[in-house]
Amino acid sequence: MDAVFFEHLELRMAKYNLDVGSGSHAEQTGKMLIGIEKVLREESPDVVLVEGDTNTVLAGALAAVKLGIRVGHVEAGLRSYDRQMPEEINRVLADHCSDLLFAPTEKSKRILLGEGIREEKIFVTGNTIVDAVYQNLEISKKKVNVLDCLGVDNGGYFLATVHRQENVDNKKKFKGILEGLEMVQKEFGLPVVYPIHPRAKKQFKVFNLKVKGVKIVEPLDYLSFLQLASNAKLILTDSGGVQEEACILRVPCVTVRYNTERPETLEVGSNVLAGTDPYEIIENVKLMLNHRNKWQNPLGDGKAGERIVHTLKKRFSVLYARM
Repeated sequence: MDAVFFEHLELRMAKYNLDVGSGSHAEQTGKMLIGIEKVLREESPDVVLVEGDTNTVLAGALAAVKLGIRVGHVEAGLRSYDRQMPEEINRVLADHCSDLLFAPTEKSKRILLGEGIREEKIFVTGNTIVDAVYQNLEISKKKVNVLDCLGVDNGGYFLATVHRQENVDNKKKFKGILEGLEMVQKEFGLPVVYPIHPRAKKQFKVFNLKVKGVKIVEPLDYLSFLQLASNAKLILTDSGGVQEEACILRVPCVTVRYNTERPETLEVGSNVLAGTDPYEIIENVKLMLNHRNKWQNPLGDGKAGERIVHTLKKRFSVLYARM
């Protein structure tokens, strides 16, 4: 799925591609550790930046720190406090082996301090997702018209994303979410657009699930998804990043999980936790549609990337001056 991001965002293609592909967590992480170590030995960087909570982040952080290369973790300090989530393990381990922790909010900084990480290693920068949304929303309006392609109107549809392992690999949870989406469509008489992730698509077939009234489409490129999200009546998701995007775009969000590592979205009222029970999902959709989307974005001002670069320049200019 990564190639489409480079193409649509007009980014320079990656110098290396490990071609790890799908597999178990151990298989993916192991292959990436081997591949990333070879790249780092060849390139000899001063610092390695890892962003988020994927297996790639854990592998990159471990490979670098084992070679004595400094590690900076972007999106540090996020916690769901659910160790059954593979992403939670990746976040914790990446944070505790990093030299520089770029926390998106003061709350995430306090979490890191509470875990014994020294304050001088932590920098509150805002979240880079705000940078990405601000930079690419206008581009999306010029390059794509996904609403016409899908036959939906501005504000006249719901957007759903469901892909997390703890949801789609569990038949009861996945079925409950799909039933909730059906109920939303029936209650409001509006389309529910669901760009289905490859993992979810596979499990949909494995469990032989059926869903009525939900418009299942293939995965979308980032610009198309951003445009679709910005014009939705409400978003239902189990994605942490989409919770943040909804908050930034001022679109009400219902999270089909029982916890979130983005508590700031709950605090400002842009998001609510509904779990996977279909009746809870529909009730929380009704609740959020009655809210006024006047919340203040708590995730930053769109200059997180600049702050991270400034911190790196300042930190390494001092180190080189001492050498």
